[in-house]
Amino acid sequence: MRSLFPVTDLTTTGAAAPDREWSLDELAEAYAYPAGLPAGTPWLRANMVSTLDGAAQHDGRSQPISCAADMRIFGTLRGLADVVIAGAETVRLEGYRPARAREAFAARRAAAGQGPAPAVAVVTGSLDLDFSLPLFTEPLVPTLVVTGAGAPADRIEAARKAGAEVVIAGDGARVDPARVVRELAARGLRRQLTEGGPRLLGQFVAAGALDELCLTLSPMLTAGDAQRIAGGPGVAVPERFFLASLLEEAGFLFSRYRRTDS
Repeated sequence: MRSLFPVTDLTTTGAAAPDREWSLDELAEAYAYPAGLPAGTPWLRANMVSTLDGAAQHDGRSQPISCAADMRIFGTLRGLADVVIAGAETVRLEGYRPARAREAFAARRAAAGQGPAPAVAVVTGSLDLDFSLPLFTEPLVPTLVVTGAGAPADRIEAARKAGAEVVIAGDGARVDPARVVRELAARGLRRQLTEGGPRLLGQFVAAGALDELCLTLSPMLTAGDAQRIAGGPGVAVPERFFLASLLEEAGFLFSRYRRTDS
């Protein structure tokens, strides 16, 4: 991996030398969750990648438009989170597996009172999931299935039999995105990271629940009709975010935006 260096960094002083790779400790400092939040207050950040022409996927997956540095930041963001939130479709398409414990983040997580790895929370109304997959049979910490109170009772029972913790975050068959954030925070999972997909991120945006967006801009053009990073109904008034930091490597831009009232 070539040097990862700050083009513009609005939250820290100094600069990493452009001829060396940023260490995981440096990335962890750069992407640290905000300090000083009131007790129990959640912070939801999203991590997404997009091409120059707005595609969030190629052939249904994000990996073809990513790069090694993007995956390094992906791992750092997971290493800092209490919980990784993903929609059921993304879990199926991307072949999600349990988050793993990483020695590089062990001391930092222990000092923050976190477990060895983040939990994975799958948001689904139908619970159309294969509970025989490692995400449910081999997690270091139990996988959470977040659904509505009106979800099929037999699928809720199947999830529980597989060892998943079922979280109710909606009164009907659908999930309330703002309630997802609250219900997870009530379980002590305040440092929240969503990896999409676009439909789930769109729901968080529409609900005004997103605090921070970590967006990788890939120097690629794909054309076609791939999804944007956020889909679904639009908001009445666009919400303004400010640029917190910007890193660059080999034409890839790694930006971090925060809500102006956060």
